[in-house]
Amino acid sequence: MEKTSVYQKYQPSPDNLLFILHDLQDANPQNYLTREDLRETASYLGLAYSYVYGVATFYTMFSLKPRGKHVIRLCQSPPCQLMGSTSVARELKRILGIGFHETSADGLFTLEIASCLGVCGVAPAMMINQEVYGNLDPERITEIIAEKRREA
Repeated sequence: MEKTSVYQKYQPSPDNLLFILHDLQDANPQNYLTREDLRETASYLGLAYSYVYGVATFYTMFSLKPRGKHVIRLCQSPPCQLMGSTSVARELKRILGIGFHETSADGLFTLEIASCLGVCGVAPAMMINQEVYGNLDPERITEIIAEKRREA
């Protein structure tokens, strides 16, 4: 989706701010919001730039820095911790060669932390873009990352 079509999709109402920011970020191949995106959105909605910036920096699902094609969010809730998310984190960092809040050299993966994904029944869990993966262990992590690399 192009920027112009994002703005055409929504009425210029402040109620649409989150929807617009999500669509703009999804339209960017590097999964982030540019300063220009924030300025244009503020202008379109008749809001102060500082307000739009504040919203974009408050919510962890938004980023103002370029990220990988696949944004991996590892759940760090107590149930996920109890069920082994520490070993999953260690395996993700090993396979990807990056730490949390970093992007792989090939631009494919960004590794982030999520406070809770709301899928405690399948802990430990992670989300890659919009897809949730549960019942994780190091072997399953290896398979999932290999699959994402093949898709690239």
